[in-house]
Amino acid sequence: MDEVVKIINDIKAGNIKPIYFFMGDEPYYIDKLTEYIEQNVLQEHERDFNQTILYGRDVTVEDIIGNAKRFPMMADRQVVIVREAQELSRTIDKIESYVENPQPTTVLVFAYKYKTLDKRKKVTKLLDKHGVVFESKKMYDNQVGTWISRVLQGKGYAIEPKANAMLVEFLGNDLSRISNELNKLQIILPKGHTINPKDIEENIGFSKDFNVFELQNALGSKNQLKAYQIAQYFADNPKDNPMVVTTSLVFSFFVKLLKYHGLKDKNPKNVASVLGVSPFFLKDYDVALKNYPMKKVSSIVATLRDIDVKSKGVGANALSTHDLLKEMLVKIFS
Repeated sequence: MDEVVKIINDIKAGNIKPIYFFMGDEPYYIDKLTEYIEQNVLQEHERDFNQTILYGRDVTVEDIIGNAKRFPMMADRQVVIVREAQELSRTIDKIESYVENPQPTTVLVFAYKYKTLDKRKKVTKLLDKHGVVFESKKMYDNQVGTWISRVLQGKGYAIEPKANAMLVEFLGNDLSRISNELNKLQIILPKGHTINPKDIEENIGFSKDFNVFELQNALGSKNQLKAYQIAQYFADNPKDNPMVVTTSLVFSFFVKLLKYHGLKDKNPKNVASVLGVSPFFLKDYDVALKNYPMKKVSSIVATLRDIDVKSKGVGANALSTHDLLKEMLVKIFS
């Protein structure tokens, strides 16, 4: 995130490079940086004649070079943006000759998603020498909560730990999806508001009482009544709570618990890092650790694999979501 801020600040200060190559597994920052250049490098009245958007699947590297070598019209520079540039991965090396001597009045931007260039290659070294190469890496789950807090703080909002944890639990590390949901909340809620679980439930659609997060809580604390109530709610609302997703998340919970059992260093910071969870959730894992010995956790993991196969209709076509959930809970609590 600091590197993203630096790139934007350099552009604001007029330190604009002739080539920007944004690549990596996390599309969120690639999109944000590309959008920033698209909206800020040229004045609005300059864009009609001096801003070109190309798509990797529709053009060749030679087409891109041809566009980049043009001169701007009635402006100091032109901008050429190549979206979905990863479609050119087999021929991207052909850009080398242009990169060695880029047009100084052109800002050429590559949005190269879900892939990266080999840093040992000549083309990558040239891009780094004459322009900006930025790799957008996927964020670990245990980093997302901090990211959410920082984004909201920058917009004038705060968020309660449980509400933050709910977002991470249900949306994972998909920053684009999380950003969309946060934008919804910012439209609805006044600036200065502290987002709470009720806000998440009412505006994003996660029930604060009947969700996989609360099911894990009930399982970890061996609260059978609550677990069966949540399971009944899931069975009554299968479209909002697909069995495959429920099984997957419960499976993940117990696999992490198995890792926790095997850790020699049970320092909270180390545990959160190894398990890839928010420190907010550690107390739930501590409770579960006491309730489920390592041997029992191994048995539960095996059971959940079996339930997962059945939930996909393999060898158990007659079993309903209700029956599968009941079988899962019976075997976990037995």
